Amino acid sequence: MRDFALEVHFSRWEFNARHHMTASDIESMTLGELTQMAGPAAREQLDSLWLGYTETWGAPDLREAIAATYDGLSASNILCFAGAEEGIYAAMRVMLTPDDHAIVSVPNYQAAETVPLGLCAVTGVPLLEDENWRLDLDAVRAAIRPNTKLISVNLPNNPTGALMPQDDFAELVEICRAHNLYLFSDEVYRLLERDESKRLPQAAEIYEKGISLNVMSKAYGLPGLRIGWIASPDTALLLKFERYKHYLSICNSAPSERLAVLALSVSDRILERNRALIAENLEKMDAFFADHADLFDWTRPDGGCVAYPRYRGADGVEAFCRDLVEEQGVLLLPASVYHSELMDAPAGRFRIGFGRRGIDAGLTAMRAFLERRHNGVAAE
Repeated sequence: MRDFALEVHFSRWEFNARHHMTASDIESMTLGELTQMAGPAAREQLDSLWLGYTETWGAPDLREAIAATYDGLSASNILCFAGAEEGIYAAMRVMLTPDDHAIVSVPNYQAAETVPLGLCAVTGVPLLEDENWRLDLDAVRAAIRPNTKLISVNLPNNPTGALMPQDDFAELVEICRAHNLYLFSDEVYRLLERDESKRLPQAAEIYEKGISLNVMSKAYGLPGLRIGWIASPDTALLLKFERYKHYLSICNSAPSERLAVLALSVSDRILERNRALIAENLEKMDAFFADHADLFDWTRPDGGCVAYPRYRGADGVEAFCRDLVEEQGVLLLPASVYHSELMDAPAGRFRIGFGRRGIDAGLTAMRAFLERRHNGVAAE
């Protein structure tokens, strides 16, 4: 397997940098905060929890709670995993053979392309940088081959935060249907859209070969639970994924499953909290980038809690991110982390996160760095 560039970068800096300004998740909460929110019975459930093996598919009530987040699906349409990453890996390993072909949008979360690349031919199709990262549907059509098995997308996208227009997504589904392709849709940032009217349906709700990936880590802000899932109307395919999971985690952590059930029982309150934090932080991001408009191209993303602005300084984005973390302890992800083997990915950009509390200190450190390093230095 290829090195996972993002995780390699994080292994060096994530817990050493003073200001983690590129986090891809929402501010989490303590066990006490979650159980208090879930009510007095929550602690009793945890205290009486049996710490044995759990069901490979996931606890029945957890799958029911997850299914309730989809229209028209039941617990039989849900398979739980240890985070979203295990779901990506298992699905691609099961679905793709050396005789197949896959289509993946770029830029992307690296596993979306590197896992398929280890199995079969893969074609990248661009998110169009100058069109608010709109997926190039003409490129999708042109990439389809007789042996194409699936198309993989991530909406809202990591790292850009972009969504597809509703009509484009419906057209993508029809392209998949016309060619009998699976649509693998990474939806981990769903429910964090700036404008709820732009929220897309979930692939598993509207397409018979739709595969929806989600997790407790992003919108719910609970990455430490390591609970993810795949939803699909294709229960025969889910069964194949479940068989493959026997070689991976086998089953999920019992305490994590119980905590996920509790979190989903108060999901409205958690999401309200998280959306309010994002809205507050975006105001601060707007102010920062407005003050440095000569150095950055900034547009609010459609959804999620990460964005992908352009750095226009003469030193270049790689040097900027390196010096920023070494001198000020501010961690960002430069464009090199999002290098793609499939096609040229947009250069000059960096990922910044705005889902956690305390970003003021990080923005202050960035201001100090820019004032010291770029005062009087012209942008490109």
